[in-house]
Amino acid sequence: MRAAQVEIAQLSEAEIEAAVALWEEGGLVRPWNDPRADIRLALAGPSSTVLAARAGARLAATVMVGWDGHRGWIYYLAVARDLRRRGIGGLMVKEAEDWLAARGAPKLNLLVRAENAAVVGFYESLGYRRGEMILLQRALG
Repeated sequence: MRAAQVEIAQLSEAEIEAAVALWEEGGLVRPWNDPRADIRLALAGPSSTVLAARAGARLAATVMVGWDGHRGWIYYLAVARDLRRRGIGGLMVKEAEDWLAARGAPKLNLLVRAENAAVVGFYESLGYRRGEMILLQRALG
C-alpha cells in the first residue's frame, strides 16, 4: 500500500479507539495525557481536528492539527507500523499543512521528543528545521 491508496478525512467518533491504539503502538501516549479526551477536544473545536488516513476500513494513520490564531501545530502523527516508509506520514503532514493554510496559519510548529532522532530526521526530510526556541512548560493541574 502506498500513500496514493489511502483516503483522508476527519476522524470519526467510531475510530477513536483505533486511533488511540495507533498512538500507543507508536509510543505517543504518555500517562499524564488522556488521548481520548485529546481527540474529543480536537474534534469538538472549530480550530482543531484529527485527520485520519484510511485504507479501506482500516485506520492507517492520524495527525491532530490545531490553530491558535497565530501558529498552527501538529500532534499525534502516527502511521501503522506495517505501513511506514510508504509516503503516508509525509502525506499526513501535507494534509495538516493544507488544513492550516486554509485557515490562514502562516507558520507551523511541532514538538519532537529530544531522544527521537528518527522522527527528527523524518521531519527534516520534509523541509522542517530546528527552531531557535527553548520550550518552557508548567503543569497547571
